[in-house]
Amino acid sequence: MNPFKHKTPIQIRFKDIDKLGHVNNANHITYFELARVDYFEALATENIKIDWINEGVILAKIEMEYKMPILLEDKIFVYTWVSKMGTKSFDMSCSIVKIENGVEVELAKGLAIIVCFNYKTNQTILVPEKWKEVMVG
Repeated sequence: MNPFKHKTPIQIRFKDIDKLGHVNNANHITYFELARVDYFEALATENIKIDWINEGVILAKIEMEYKMPILLEDKIFVYTWVSKMGTKSFDMSCSIVKIENGVEVELAKGLAIIVCFNYKTNQTILVPEKWKEVMVG
């Protein structure tokens, strides 16, 4: 599997910082969400149309493993990719990293289970074949 790996820069806001001087853990999931949305925008092309009104995806589960604190001055970005493909769902992984002395340092990593969904019928649907071709090659 050669997944489509996407990189999203994240702007740390002052409001993200807690009393201890680092990014509060709840923001990590928000950063992952921003990266997932950016991933789908990058995925959408002339050949792949995502109709978020009728059919799209829903988040079924999310996990985050915290490795190092994120500080206000850190320049961070999130790598996002599909790590497992199913018939109606797929796993999206993320790695939140910063550059330190020219080297990427992983600060946190996450996993989300995403389910393809028809909002009109309120039922799960198959992952579109065109998505699979782009996401996992």
